Amino acid sequence: MSAIQVVCNVCSAVNRVPRERIEQWPNCGKCRATLFHGIPHELSDANFGRFVSKNDLPVLVDFWAPWCGPCKNMAPHFDEVAKQLKGKVKFYKVNTEVAVKVAHEQRIRSIPTLILYRQGKPVAHQAGAMMAPQLLAWLKQQGID
Repeated sequence: MSAIQVVCNVCSAVNRVPRERIEQWPNCGKCRATLFHGIPHELSDANFGRFVSKNDLPVLVDFWAPWCGPCKNMAPHFDEVAKQLKGKVKFYKVNTEVAVKVAHEQRIRSIPTLILYRQGKPVAHQAGAMMAPQLLAWLKQQGID
């Protein structure tokens, strides 16, 4: 039985979850919150590294800003795809106006920008807003479906 690490969005605890139990929507061993919300979680300068590097599932991060029109237009599509791929990908958002250090370290030059991480390493970048079908197609190109 193989297990994966999943970081709890509520308490930041790292949980080991048997792959066979992912679709049973397990809870955190520490705080009992569900580990798979299907809702993107906001990251900060302080917790970005932990959530990106400690999750064994692919991690998709939307770098955005509240004043950005395309970011606002893409947000419901990002949320929709997060629900559809619940348990397959962890979805996070980074407000570049708040998490300035992370935005700088990740070399964010335009927003919205999506970065897909595996084992803490960026493996794919996409600048510009996408609707749900485009986002799903892009993720499928990255080996996620």
